[in-house]
Amino acid sequence: MTDFHEVSEDYVPRPPRRRLAALVAILALLGGAAGLWLSAGQGQAASVPAPAPMPVVAGEDDAADSELTVPAPAAPKSREEKRFARTDRDDDGRIQQAEYLAVRRRNYEKLDVNGDGRLSFEEYAAKGIAKFAGADADGDGVLVPAEFAVTAPRPRRVASAAAQCPVCQVAENEGE
Repeated sequence: MTDFHEVSEDYVPRPPRRRLAALVAILALLGGAAGLWLSAGQGQAASVPAPAPMPVVAGEDDAADSELTVPAPAAPKSREEKRFARTDRDDDGRIQQAEYLAVRRRNYEKLDVNGDGRLSFEEYAAKGIAKFAGADADGDGVLVPAEFAVTAPRPRRVASAAAQCPVCQVAENEGE
């Protein structure tokens, strides 16, 4: 019987089977991931329909035989272009000071409840005063933490990251 530490001369060390199995699994996963990555662009290109051909005007002088040209679809307006269009009330491509201040004037007129052209503190703070009164459940003129929590502004709906990213917007519009 040989001692545990003795090694025969014909002994060849082999890697443990678990390590070999793990190595094969990792290589298979990497190969599969690379295959998916390389083929990802090919599937999209096949699913995008080719654009329809645009009608062409036949002879300019021959109106009876000519077809009407179809204008290309307008590119979607950016957020800033939409904002500019809302402010430019007379659509002359320029914003005068009166157009720029129109929204502020409207808001001021809403606050000027008595219509005297002046804002008192009470008119300016009317919403805040009403909010305080609505939150003061026991009507004692002070807000405890539970009452104060009611006055917290409502969270705004935040646009998705894709909606804020101009590159993502272009990619979404091309996919439609």
